[in-house]
Amino acid sequence: MADHGNLFAALPRQALPEEIVLQLAATSDLRIERIVSTGQASPVDYWYDQERNEWVMLLRGAARLRFEGEAEARALAPGDYVNIPAHCRHRVEWTDPDQVSVWLAVHYR
Repeated sequence: MADHGNLFAALPRQALPEEIVLQLAATSDLRIERIVSTGQASPVDYWYDQERNEWVMLLRGAARLRFEGEAEARALAPGDYVNIPAHCRHRVEWTDPDQVSVWLAVHYR
């Protein structure tokens, strides 16, 4: 049976202490997630260094991503996407605390 849903269903109405990560689909080579942020950011001096590539799109809200070696964080608006190669160190500098930000993340080999 086919699975279906809506990426904007069950969004929080207030700030949350942590992001919500919902796995939508997964195989051994691929994982697709919906991530909901309400003002969260990476801890100070923390850098993601992932084993897999990640393609991420901001569907709603606002955010800033910083990549190691870049002087400025990249501002993301709805529809913006970034393809992050494996082991490319990056961090979430900011997500808008005044609105819900919804991400679609695809992790792949």
